[in-house]
Amino acid sequence: MAATTRVFLVALLIVLTFLFSEGARPVVAESAWRSAQHRWEVQSLLKRINKHPVASIQSPDGDIIDCVHISRQPAFDHPLLKNHIIQMRPSMHPSGLYDESNIASITQTWHENGECPEDTIPIRRIREEDVMRASSVTMYGKKMRGSISTFVSMDDPLNDVTNGHEYGVAYGTGDNEYFGTEMTINLWQPTPESGDFSLSQLWITAGSYGNQDLNTIEAGWQGSNTHNWWLQVGGTNLGYWPSSIFTRLTSSASAVEWGGEVYSPSMTTPMGSGHFPEEGFGKASYIRTIQVVDSSNHLKSPNGVGLIAGNPNFYNVKSGVSSDNWGTYIYFGGPGKTNSEIDVI
Repeated sequence: MAATTRVFLVALLIVLTFLFSEGARPVVAESAWRSAQHRWEVQSLLKRINKHPVASIQSPDGDIIDCVHISRQPAFDHPLLKNHIIQMRPSMHPSGLYDESNIASITQTWHENGECPEDTIPIRRIREEDVMRASSVTMYGKKMRGSISTFVSMDDPLNDVTNGHEYGVAYGTGDNEYFGTEMTINLWQPTPESGDFSLSQLWITAGSYGNQDLNTIEAGWQGSNTHNWWLQVGGTNLGYWPSSIFTRLTSSASAVEWGGEVYSPSMTTPMGSGHFPEEGFGKASYIRTIQVVDSSNHLKSPNGVGLIAGNPNFYNVKSGVSSDNWGTYIYFGGPGKTNSEIDVI
């Protein structure tokens, strides 16, 4: 409360300075007012999204993990979830998912110093510097329109919002509806240029950007009774996206995709491992055992796979089918442009 009062007094003092000064407003005073206003907006956001914890754990990597009661999690700030009843586990699993008894439990660095109590969920505490890295306070935590993938619909007018984004992805073909997907992903640690990003993931989509009704999820499958979209990593159910928050993903998806994406206007950030798909196992990044969930809640290999790579000389993707435990798979990635290939304007 004291910190809020101090900010208010500073802002009030500056306003009074404007009222009683003659001539042009002082540039320094206006700058100070804007700085105070911005800091107030940041603190207000932090107060809203950092929920009061039952307990907190200091992670060895410097993060603070807040153990928030499950009923107070930030998801319930969404107006469509005001009266939502929490589903603690899926009503059923698609046949063919991992047997939980055979999967190692998920561990993270902060687990070295403890675990959250029962009926709480771990949430990394958001800090002021996290918010300051966003383009604005209102955009913090929101995905930029430019990160919408160009392969959502071949007819969508996305050229103006995907500038700087490059893809090496595969998408399912031959099915009209999808109810989820499963994959085994091979992770690397590329080094992005400043301001860039490089990721490997899956997309579940319905609708289109052109019609302004695009819905996307970046992992999960849909429960056949509740139509909620669940996220499972190994044998652990991490949570779900309630179907009630969507306009087009309420019953099924029209497309699923897997692969890599980079945001790099200069195309110098590597994708995946930084190696081309042709270099194969041990060098190139891959996603294997790709499956989709059908309307009968069964996992199966996709009927077909299409490929998209806008600049294959820098980032590419290729697919294959194996009779062993790889099933349907893709290799993807690339180094981007070398110093000698960077365009000079």
